[in-house]
Amino acid sequence: MPKNVTLFTLQTFSTTGGIQKMTRTLGHSLHRVALKNKWHFELWSAYDKPNDLMQQYLPPAYFKGFGVNRINFVLKTIFNPMVLDVVVLSHINLSIIGHVLKFINPHCKIWLVAHGIEVWRPLSFFKRRLLNNCDKVICVSNFTKQQMISRHGINEDKCFVLNNAIDPFIQLPHVFEKPEKLLKRYGLKNDDVVIFSLTRLACTEQYKGYDQVIRTLGSLKTKFPQIKYVLSGKYDDQEYNRIQKLIAECDVNDRIILTGFVDEHELADHFLLADLFVLPSKKEGFGIVFIEAMACGLPVVCGNADGSIDAIRNGELGEAIDPDNLEQLDRVISKHLQNPLTATKRKNLQQECVTHFNEHDYMIKLEQLINE
Repeated sequence: MPKNVTLFTLQTFSTTGGIQKMTRTLGHSLHRVALKNKWHFELWSAYDKPNDLMQQYLPPAYFKGFGVNRINFVLKTIFNPMVLDVVVLSHINLSIIGHVLKFINPHCKIWLVAHGIEVWRPLSFFKRRLLNNCDKVICVSNFTKQQMISRHGINEDKCFVLNNAIDPFIQLPHVFEKPEKLLKRYGLKNDDVVIFSLTRLACTEQYKGYDQVIRTLGSLKTKFPQIKYVLSGKYDDQEYNRIQKLIAECDVNDRIILTGFVDEHELADHFLLADLFVLPSKKEGFGIVFIEAMACGLPVVCGNADGSIDAIRNGELGEAIDPDNLEQLDRVISKHLQNPLTATKRKNLQQECVTHFNEHDYMIKLEQLINE
């Protein structure tokens, strides 16, 4: 039976972050599932403008961007002539849309995507009411599912785990060599031992674990004289100054390279540059960056206190540690660096990661959920 499916998002194409990346893949997958089943699908974005659309993910005819015009976004939702069968809300902050659509059409199925810290906290009455009234809560990890059940009392039968998939348009490497252009850019040698972190560096989000990596460099540099730490991601001035102070205190100024923002088209090259990806975070809903790293053949060390466990399949693909245990972090990094990363190891890890987190399987699961 034909269905009308709409994905409502806050921001999908105009900024880059874990939720935005996940939503692009979700939109692309829903569009492909809709074409296969002859359903109608649209993606509505509250903050993106029409020209923000990345057309490899979705043709313009299926996208509506409202450019921060919240009133128009809500009014168009209310007076949309199309009767919707399934509505997917990409964020809890879209709860008003869910309430409005459920009021207009009680038979419409409302799904909420639950990522991480946005739902691991006390919620307003309005948001809690949406959780109770929606038909499905799509959790990106088992950890997030347990948080929804324990924190908000959501019925377990309503919660479904759907791990994120690798972006279908990421350029995965076929040759596993360190890119010459990045070696030159960062003043690195081909035989330097490089550990790498990629995350948002914000003064309000000091739970990502790069502080811990900086603190371990003092001991690591005695064991690995050629070690370098490439720390990438957009930073604010306050966090940059704090990091620089920490680097000076740990006496590792000559070991750390702060690159700033990394463009998507250079993402795979940065993973190739490194010998180990390390991000012992405490509050990852899933951690798309982990599967991106592994899909480029780069081993991963993550934290064991959040949704990162799903990204490494409970230790099958990567290694999880206590984010607060510096001795364990030092020991695990040392273990990896003492066993040089070869092209064969990279290729095998890439194949394993792609086997588990590919868009094809992701689409099959989405189709099954909709058909239920």
